Amino acid sequence: MDSLPTPLVSTQWLASHLGQPGLIVVDASWYLPAMNRNGRAEYVAGHIPGAVYWDIDELSEHASPLPHMLPPAAELARSIGVLGIGNADRVVVYDGSGINLSAARTWWTLRLLGHEAVAVLDGGLARWRAEACPVQAGHARWAPAAFQARLRPDLVRGQAEVRAAIETGAAETLDARSSGRFAGTEPEPRPGLRGGHMPGARSVPFAELTGPDGTMRSPDELRRHFSKAGANLERPIILSCGSGVTACVLALGLEVAGHSDYSVYDGSWSEWGLPGGPPLETGPAR
Repeated sequence: MDSLPTPLVSTQWLASHLGQPGLIVVDASWYLPAMNRNGRAEYVAGHIPGAVYWDIDELSEHASPLPHMLPPAAELARSIGVLGIGNADRVVVYDGSGINLSAARTWWTLRLLGHEAVAVLDGGLARWRAEACPVQAGHARWAPAAFQARLRPDLVRGQAEVRAAIETGAAETLDARSSGRFAGTEPEPRPGLRGGHMPGARSVPFAELTGPDGTMRSPDELRRHFSKAGANLERPIILSCGSGVTACVLALGLEVAGHSDYSVYDGSWSEWGLPGGPPLETGPAR
């Protein structure tokens, strides 16, 4: 069995390996409400043959008032097994956004649970279709598999840890939201949240990491882009966004750029921006 290139695989690689035993393709398409798109409906209308659907909303902690929080590891592992993903499988994740909007969240989640044989399809479904690769409608289902979590706590941070890192200067903080939301000049899509960013954070809008064709920028381009935003790639980096989804795009970008000392703030701005929450700043990064 060929090894899985990580963290990205090309459409050519996937087309030549599709259908191999032990290779699971996952459609993780998810969209912001303002985008007026339905990931599950688009999956049913057409997906890469054999791809199972990973519903980011469903595979989140429903008891939390915050969106997209991670459920307990054992519960999440059971849900992953139901999809047909086992510990020995290679997994390729994609979405239909053209900017890696949600695929990276699933990539990061699997790695958080100790599953390293996972990659994101570079260019996603749009590039797959553009190259006239096959798609199928309906639902694809695999036999349930045994998936055991081997949690990597280094990849995730809670609010207390983020506050401590900011106060002590122990880590850089990058924000994947739009520059307007970062500055507090653009309203938050979730009602009631304060505008602005965490003290000392730098703005790296996630959509800037992909090129016009939806593929990830080269490692050199990514390193220049992060550095231009003020990130020090020699230090630990904490990543944040609106609800912990697009922060994972920055994680993917850092991984491609060769920087692996990062973690994702799961609560992100949905938690930090609550009324009466921790200190914040407005305006551009200082």
